[in-house]
Amino acid sequence: MTSPQPALATLSAPNSAVSEAFRSLRTNLEFVALGRAVQTIVVSSPTLEESKSNTVANLAIAFAQGGRSVIVVDADLRRPRQHTLFGMANEVGLSDALLAAAETPLPLRDSAVEGLRLLSAGQRPPNPAELLVSPAMGDLIARLREQAEVVLFDTPPIVPVMDGALLGAQCDGLLLVMEAGKTTRDNASRARLLLDQVGATIIGTVLTNAKLDRSERGY
Repeated sequence: MTSPQPALATLSAPNSAVSEAFRSLRTNLEFVALGRAVQTIVVSSPTLEESKSNTVANLAIAFAQGGRSVIVVDADLRRPRQHTLFGMANEVGLSDALLAAAETPLPLRDSAVEGLRLLSAGQRPPNPAELLVSPAMGDLIARLREQAEVVLFDTPPIVPVMDGALLGAQCDGLLLVMEAGKTTRDNASRARLLLDQVGATIIGTVLTNAKLDRSERGY
């Protein structure tokens, strides 16, 4: 295991405004969960490079720092990043677990954060979308529910491929990440339409890389 990446502000700068923003996001999601079961959460974005993977990792750390047991699942079988962010290997992971026998132990790895484990993506399969909607995926989600209080899934963006939307329909809710100045209104609307079509529940949105001037940084 190598060191976690500097992009994990919740570890490298726990007193920063960014870390506080992730703690606020954690609190907001906990309030959402008061009225319904929200244990398995998909995190995705409309298009590429909108900081969704960084959001997953930092949010997971915020939950773990708050005393929750957390599992991060890298379900982006096309461009996995969680193992890099947490400084771990990726020889075995989600794709291998989905193809293994049901009784095979899940290849979960402890991270440097107490209470946080990672199920990396594993080897890239030829058919990522088919794996994520297979009966084996439903069984794996049920197993993960028994092993952690919060399970966060990092998935590919919604508009280019359907992986994230299809997985979102199998979980308790979906958090949609959009980047200020980059995500277009058309792509955001398209992602919302695709999620509605498969029955995924959007439980919140996150705006990343917003530039706030000094006058906007008060309460």
